[in-house]
Order: sequence, then structure tokens, then C-alpha cells
Amino acid sequence: MRNDPSPRTTSYPTAHTPTRSPGSTALRAVLAVLALTALTLGALVAHPGGTASAAADPVRIMPLGDSITGSPGCWRAVLKNRLLNAGYTSADFVGTLGPQGCAQGSDGNNEGHGGYLATNVAAQNLLPGWLSATRPDIVVMHFGTNDVWSNIAPDRILAAFDTLVDQMRASNPDMKILVAQIIPMNPSSCGECAQRVVAFNARIPAWAAGRSTARSPVTAVDQWTGFSTAADTYDGVHPNSAGDDKIAGRWFPALTPLLTPGTSTPTPTPTPTPTAPGTTGCAASLRTVSSWQGGYQAEVTVSNNGTAPLNGWTVRLTVPTGEAITQIWNGTLTTGQGTASVADASWNGPLAAGASTAFGFIASRTASGNPATTVAGCTAR
Repeated sequence: MRNDPSPRTTSYPTAHTPTRSPGSTALRAVLAVLALTALTLGALVAHPGGTASAAADPVRIMPLGDSITGSPGCWRAVLKNRLLNAGYTSADFVGTLGPQGCAQGSDGNNEGHGGYLATNVAAQNLLPGWLSATRPDIVVMHFGTNDVWSNIAPDRILAAFDTLVDQMRASNPDMKILVAQIIPMNPSSCGECAQRVVAFNARIPAWAAGRSTARSPVTAVDQWTGFSTAADTYDGVHPNSAGDDKIAGRWFPALTPLLTPGTSTPTPTPTPTPTAPGTTGCAASLRTVSSWQGGYQAEVTVSNNGTAPLNGWTVRLTVPTGEAITQIWNGTLTTGQGTASVADASWNGPLAAGASTAFGFIASRTASGNPATTVAGCTAR
């Protein structure tokens, strides 16, 4: 935060005359009153203790991570609204991604990339571009879930975290960094994941303390304790509304010491305006996130390109011979001969006009030269 400007005192020259007429004396009295008024107003503007105060500078906060942060990552909306209601009006969430299907209104910008691994983000040097585009003052990072799911050792994940921290500080030497001990996960396809999370989280506090400096503190935030995969997720991995509340509740006390409360009245919740009839539309685009011998990871962005809200969507995929989708998140998969369809996961089905969401998948293939799965179409409901 920048300090308020110092008071400015304006000096007024006094004319020297050999004699003082009654008119000149009256004029001097008027000038003196004006000067005193100007000084008083200047003091009120410059000092927060007066009846007026300077507005706090925006503090740019980057939520960084995977689908838990961005698809839709409704804990961000809960957290931002909680900050506003507590008077922290200077908080400005930033990121190259916009809102991704969360129905709760708030500042939706983020860097929550569904399916991404922290190790890949570090190895592919992706973070510097995001930092350059958004220039955050604070990074709030819940990362490593997909790395743990992929059975990547904690040493490798923390080495990637080292790279990310170095890149953050290269962008801003005063960067404040909050790093989560990630929420538990217990997906049906990974019986070992729950214990892997425990082992990974156990390493984070000491790592954070070793990387922290007075100028750029790194703070570990415990998101694991008290979080239940049965009660607080809808699939053993991704938070439901109860989980969103818990995640926001853990970030809030760690984040507020880095902010200064503003003086403006919290913005009231607007009354919804009835939506005029319009047309619904659905578009989908696929991109390859990473590939390896015998497989690859892809992300599909689903957009409402109509003028009316849609209640749900289904994306049709063409799957070439020798290729199979083996894992999916943020969607419901149905497979056929040479085809597949992915429907929304209910929570990310409703999309306002112009809004988008994303799902991801991992596919296996018999040879690296095989053509990749493509989008065949998208249907709105």
C-alpha cells in the first residue's frame, strides 16, 4: 500500500506598500481568510483523521492453481464478497482467466487452470506471462492436486514451487505469497491419493518458512484440517458450496493482514434484473495442454455464444481409432464407438450469455502420431 500524500501548504506573497488604505486592509483580510480556508481543506484531504480521506490504492491479488481455483472456483467469489463486506474494498482479484461458471457474482479474474500440474507450469515457464499481464501484489496459491494425483514426489513439486516463487519475485520483489496445504482428495480412481496429500502437505510449512523473507513473505495456509471429502466435495476432489465456504474461511484471516480496510460502505447486493428472452447457443474449443509417449492431456472450453442464459450443455467428441479417454474432470463422460460426449457436471452447466467454463481429460493412444480427439459439436440445454 502507498502512504497518503503529505500535506501541502501554499504560501501567499504579501504585497509591501508604504501606506495602508482602508480598501487595501479589507482586501488583505479577505485574502487571509481564503488562505486559511485552503489550508484547512488541504489538511482534511491529506489526513485520514479528517472528514475526508484518500481512497486506498487497489491491491492486486492473483488466485493461482488448477480446477479447484478456477473451474469454477466459487470460493473466490465467497472470499471476495467477504472481504468487501468487511471493508477491504481495495482488493482486486486479477488473472488472465475470467469467471468460469460460478453463479455467485464477484470479481472473477483468476489463474485457475483446470487439469494443470504445478510441475508442468514451472517446466513450461507459463507463470511469467501471466504475471506480466496482471502484475499482482499478492499470490494466493492452491496448487499441486494434479501433481499428487499423478504420483509426482513432493520433492519435485516443491522444486517447482521454488521456480514459481522465484518468478513471482522477479515480477515483484515485494510479492506476498500465500501457499495452501491443499484440501484432501479421495477420488474413486485413486485409492492412494488421500495419503499422498497428507505426505505432501506435511512438507509445506517447513518449505514456506525456508523461502520466506521479510520483504517477500511466504505463508503456509492450512486448507486440509477440518475439510471432509464426503461433506465438502461433490466428487472426492472438487469443493461443493460447503467446501467453498471453508476454503474462503481459511484464506480470509491469512489475507486480511496484507490489506488495509477502506472507508467506503460495502456494496449492497444488487437486485436481479429479469432476463429478456433471447437465443441460446453453445460453442466448444479443444486445446492440448501437454503430451507424452502414449498419451496427452487436453482442455475443452465451453462458451455460451447466444443472447440468453443456458441451463446446461453437452459436447460431442470424435475419438480416432487407437485412442481412448481414460480420465475426465468437470464433466460427465459417455463413450461410444469412435465417439464420446461430455455433459456438464450440474454445477458448471448454467452459463450466462457470453460466459464460459471448461472441462479436461486425459487420453491414451497407441502411437504418438495418431490424430487427436476433436470437437464434433456442442448442444445447449
